[in-house]
Parts: sequence; structure tokens; C-alpha cells
Amino acid sequence: MTDRKPMTLPRLAQMHARGEKIAMLTCYDAAFASLLDEAGVDILLIGDSLGNVLQGRGSTAPVSLEDMVYHTFCVSRGHRWAWIVADLPFDSYHVSKEEAWKSAAALVKAGAHMVKLEGGGWTTETVRFLSERGIPVCVHLGFTPQTVNALGGFKVQGRDEESAARIKRESQEAVEAGAAMLLYEMVPAALAAEITAASPVPVIGIGAGVGTSGQVLVLHDMLNITPGRKPRFVKDFMAGKDSVLAAVKGYVDEVKAGTFPVNEVHGF
Repeated sequence: MTDRKPMTLPRLAQMHARGEKIAMLTCYDAAFASLLDEAGVDILLIGDSLGNVLQGRGSTAPVSLEDMVYHTFCVSRGHRWAWIVADLPFDSYHVSKEEAWKSAAALVKAGAHMVKLEGGGWTTETVRFLSERGIPVCVHLGFTPQTVNALGGFKVQGRDEESAARIKRESQEAVEAGAAMLLYEMVPAALAAEITAASPVPVIGIGAGVGTSGQVLVLHDMLNITPGRKPRFVKDFMAGKDSVLAAVKGYVDEVKAGTFPVNEVHGF
């Protein structure tokens, strides 16, 4: 794909406006960054999921800012075209807006184009603080892995009227504060589709149905190399493929065509 142009935030917004699906995958190193670029992935997410799949931890909470900076640097050294999003890890943006700025700036210096933080409501002023100072922000709503204990486990969010209204409200607040992207995890497909249809910014889903602007999966999950039981929203894209490149291209093709995910199989 030598004629491919580097992805930009305006291009992602245009894709959302046109209804052109966005393909996103997690990535943690230079080799996979190069491969995912070649396969046509639009966004590379350096997720704090690296705590699970690379470090063998039981949650994302122990991942440090230093871990995230290191892996962001690695990905930035291997990529050429994709947009790079890096997670702000647990305890790196919670105390103050100023703390969040220093953490986000460290990720940008390492090569991130955008940072992602979890939660709505209390994060609104942080989103405004960062975006006003030139750092694009993605807000992660619905199931938020960093606060899994407070949520009572891996549970779908937004099933009832009250929680659905909260997600809608927090989405609007985030966008009004300057969020340039939203990410929904484990929310009902109908709710995610409704919000996406009215959203002025791209909405990425994971376990949120096919009606979002795009999809993301953990790379190790979709290649079927993560041990143990996989979440409902995961599909094994290595099945029937003879290479990792072919598997990733298959994922991109299905996301772009709107054939993955299938709400009845992968959604809630």
C-alpha cells in the first residue's frame, strides 16, 4: 500500500460523516505496527491491555505510564500511515488536569497522535484541558476495564434506562468538552448505533455492535493466541488463514464491509 496517505484526525471525521467504517486494532511493538499498516488498519491503539496480553497480569490497573511510553515509542518507530492512539493508564490522570497533561504529553512525545482515557462525567474538565492545549482525546465509555472492580466485574453497561441515559449524557459532555473520538465497550448494539448516528465525532466499538463508526479488537484475541476463554465480541480471524497478514487483512475487509461484528453473535 505504498500510495496510502497518512491518517489524520480530519480524515477520520470525514470517514465517520460518510459512513465509511474505521478499522482499529491494538498494537504494542514496531514489527506489528508495520504489519498492521501494510494490512490497511486505520488506527493503532497502544492499549493498557498490554498488561493482560504482554505482562500476564489479571487487569490493566498495574500498567504504568512508563510501560505505555515505551510501547508507544516502539509502535511509532514501526508505523508509517495509521493514526496512533495511546491509553492513559490507571493513576496517570486522576488527581488533576495538570497531572493528566504531563502524562498525555509524555505519550505524545513518544509518538502518539491521540490519547484515550476512561470514564465520563468527572473526566470532562480533563478532556477540555487537554484538547484546548492541542492534544486530541478519545473518551472510553461503557465498560471501563480500569474500574472493573467498581463495576462489579465484566458486565454490559447501558442495559437499563438509567444507565443508557448516563452514557448518552456523558458522551455529549465529552464531545462538548472537545473529545475528538468516543469508544464504547460492551454496550447494547442499539444504544451504540443510536448515539453514533447523532455523534459529530467517530465512535469506535468493541462489543458494541455493527452500528458504530468502526471497530477495535485486541490483536492477540483476534489472532486467537490469547489463552483462556475469549469475550463474546471476539472473532478468530486466523481461522482458515495462512498468515498473520492475511488474518489482519480479513479483519479490515470485514470491518469495512460491515460484516463484522454480527450483532446477534458478537453484540449485546
